[in-house]
Amino acid sequence: MTRIAAHRGGAALWPENSLLAFRNAIALGSDLLEFDVHLTAGGVAVIHDATLERTTDGRGAVAAMTAADLQRVRLKGPGGAATAERVPMLAEVLEAAATSTVGLLVELKGPRTGVRYDGLEERVLAALAGAGLQQRATLMAFDPEVIARLRTLAPRARTTLLIERRMVDRAGAQPEATVDWAVAAGVTDLGLEHTLVDERVVTAARAARLTLGVWTVNDETAMRRMHALGVDLLTTDRPDLAKRVLPAGP
Repeated sequence: MTRIAAHRGGAALWPENSLLAFRNAIALGSDLLEFDVHLTAGGVAVIHDATLERTTDGRGAVAAMTAADLQRVRLKGPGGAATAERVPMLAEVLEAAATSTVGLLVELKGPRTGVRYDGLEERVLAALAGAGLQQRATLMAFDPEVIARLRTLAPRARTTLLIERRMVDRAGAQPEATVDWAVAAGVTDLGLEHTLVDERVVTAARAARLTLGVWTVNDETAMRRMHALGVDLLTTDRPDLAKRVLPAGP
């Protein structure tokens, strides 16, 4: 069965990475919530970008923000207008998820590409443990150094190596080579940009006993193709559409 993950809570439907989005995605019956975390001056914040401009009415680097700073800015909705929603902290998102059975896909970000926050891995693991949600969480990153740190700190945690098409193209590799990269990184899951996935990739992932996830799948045709290929996780900005298109599980 292909499980549905609401990307940033369902970014085409509600303000991305907002408590409103996460609560609505849970109510919709999404199997998992996907969201992003940054280390800030006020703790671990749930936001995708390293700066505030695109997703909020504020300005500046996320890493420099205090909790009070984040309380003051408002998230933009899918149309770009400011809403009443604010940037949530990780503890708030975990609290919202704790009353349900939803799984968590937590992407650890950095202040810039290829640079990790010192201590973010420890903070995220501690928050999950404090909320009792370790068993429902998969920790994801594009940066192999983040994956290596997570594996050192929590060898039994589920981890995902994320890979986009341009990384494969830059390496001059075939898409199925991503499975070898994931095995070398020691992860349990492989998360691929969906255009990379074909039968060869699925076969290789199965042989390596990796859980295979794809992102970000927003149209019906692509959703049906990914399901037919047998991917395990489908991350989408349109969990409502995915719920209609994909067969219901047992």
